[in-house]
Amino acid sequence: MNILARQSEMTARDLDLVSDKLSVGGLVKLTRILSLLALIAVFGGTLAWERRAGAQTPAPKIKRILIIGETKGFQHDSVSTAMGTLWKMGHDSGLWEAYLRTDCQLITKKKLEVNAKNLNYFDAIVFASTTGELAMDDSQKADMMSFIHDEGKGFVGIHAALDTFYNWPEYGEMIGGWFDQHPWMTFNAPIILEDPSFPATKQFPKSFVKKDEIYQAKSWSRDKVNVLLRLDESKLDYNNPRVHRTDHDFAVAWAKTYGKGRVFYSTLGHTNEAWDDPQIQQMYFEAVKWVLGMTEGSTASHPRTPAP
Repeated sequence: MNILARQSEMTARDLDLVSDKLSVGGLVKLTRILSLLALIAVFGGTLAWERRAGAQTPAPKIKRILIIGETKGFQHDSVSTAMGTLWKMGHDSGLWEAYLRTDCQLITKKKLEVNAKNLNYFDAIVFASTTGELAMDDSQKADMMSFIHDEGKGFVGIHAALDTFYNWPEYGEMIGGWFDQHPWMTFNAPIILEDPSFPATKQFPKSFVKKDEIYQAKSWSRDKVNVLLRLDESKLDYNNPRVHRTDHDFAVAWAKTYGKGRVFYSTLGHTNEAWDDPQIQQMYFEAVKWVLGMTEGSTASHPRTPAP
């Protein structure tokens, strides 16, 4: 820009004096040089402005998820594996930071001391095979429901998340129901893909088998969720006193909304071995992305699809 300033200060008389000492050819060359220097100065200034403008553009905000592994009932061996797998997914992809806790202290909007984070810091909550009545008071419960329902934050329930908070009606409404036995324990579960377009289940074939423990849900209806996976009811043994659903509708994964928030649940993930399965890993990776609003997928309910 100093070159431009000096050039602009040159008057016509200055050019006349120069022209007296230079030939016509020399004056033409001088004029071309000055024009070229002016162009370089302007172009260089434009690049510098663009670099400054680019530097001022904020980087995308990384998402933060709170993973809870507290248990007040049955303690699954796979809790640590599930929590560690989700942490690594976020770390390796750069899509989210995961905070791992075996207590519910951070599920609150109250200010916490000694650098503890509250719900205002997070974008989604994951319950990794939690069980029983977790240590949360009424204000924490209200804050968690507001976090999902009113603020539009996400929730992912893994396996025994359905075996949690039986005395809290809003929790059952939010997640979609409660655990009501696992009639076949851990077995080679025949599964049907109901929604191949949903991000978390598009990797599965139309029908497949997974060795896992499939929960039977109570206070649950497919009219309130988008069933993504279900057991193939034609391949189950009903000579079993733990079978309670007379409609034989056993959902394996579903998606729904709760107010403004997105909710995903799957019964898969009971065993440590399940978390080594690439398809199940992908399901939960995409489920977290979906509840964080990074992808789109329907939550519309639909009738049971025919078996393949």
